[in-house]
Amino acid sequence: MAVCLAATLTYDTLRFGEFEDFPETSEPVWILGKNYNALTEKEDILSDITSRLWFTYRKNFPPIGGTGPTSDTGWGCMLRCGQMILGEALLCRHLGRDWRWAQGQKPREEYISILNAFIDKKDSYYSIHQIAQMGVGEGKPIGQWYGPNTVAQVLKKLAVFDTWSRLVVHVAMDNTVVIEEIKRLCMPWLDAAESAEAAVGGGVNGCLEGACALSEEETALWRPLVLLIPLRLGLSDINEAYIETLKQCFMLPQSLGVIGGKPNSAHYFIGYVGEELIYLDPHTTQPAVEPCEDGQVPDDTYHCQHPPCRMHICELDPSIAAHRFYGLNDQLTELLKDEFTQNVGPPTKHPDHIHDASVCLDHICTSI
Repeated sequence: MAVCLAATLTYDTLRFGEFEDFPETSEPVWILGKNYNALTEKEDILSDITSRLWFTYRKNFPPIGGTGPTSDTGWGCMLRCGQMILGEALLCRHLGRDWRWAQGQKPREEYISILNAFIDKKDSYYSIHQIAQMGVGEGKPIGQWYGPNTVAQVLKKLAVFDTWSRLVVHVAMDNTVVIEEIKRLCMPWLDAAESAEAAVGGGVNGCLEGACALSEEETALWRPLVLLIPLRLGLSDINEAYIETLKQCFMLPQSLGVIGGKPNSAHYFIGYVGEELIYLDPHTTQPAVEPCEDGQVPDDTYHCQHPPCRMHICELDPSIAAHRFYGLNDQLTELLKDEFTQNVGPPTKHPDHIHDASVCLDHICTSI
């Protein structure tokens, strides 16, 4: 049974007493790759959850497209969940998974830059305006509800314009993760290295000369990867055979969580305890936020400061999207070890042949 309130609360009505407190249980609690004991680490659990970016319905923002909606109440929940996924990726990218938010603390510059990317106005990278308008190209008129796959495709397109974060957003379609394709996306110097290798007769020196022909940013060994995996875990209900494997999704350190929920009612799932999923609910309408003149962003409403919502795992709609973040130090080896993508998600695939450039890459990576 879901233990969250109805979908159109205003921020003024949100009080701790209206939400069921976090359970006192000896069962382990998993939040995006972190393991907690609810009996001894309750404050740490709530601090971790509060530190996630919480994007909800907003009202009174500039009209989308100049003449469109000024609120996304009733239709923007999946778009807001997509923002939460990408917001978590940006936190991991720029601040690290162990960063914590505290009310009233002086914010780091990177944190303010992240928030500004989601402000509800047309020139923010990942604003509701950008997502809604980009969705038109995916066949979704502004104001129409999105499914997990549509929001994944839109985020992939928008991330290209974020030159500060330089994320690679990849959507695993057709039940396949092609490792060679991931290499091309996350290591843009690889093509130049192969060309140089062919020109000078092969070897590591050829790879290095090709890499040196690119800019410093382009020669980064690994551009951070956000892997989006649309999945269907049953027909009308989740297949119980997938439940334990789905739980493993939240145990991996690379986990960005899962978006899904019920038809036309999306949630951002960040962990589990026992047989309940822990999630952030976007179905709360808050006023749009305007940055201050000095560039600071009033951020209290971007963090959920009440106990999180919970839902029995069997209530989850089988159509979901699981998400991973492979940062600068994870690289390909962590993707290959990801049991979730092996057991329930798309299989990783290699081409039948092995490029010499791949051997060259392995040599470089193991020597740094």
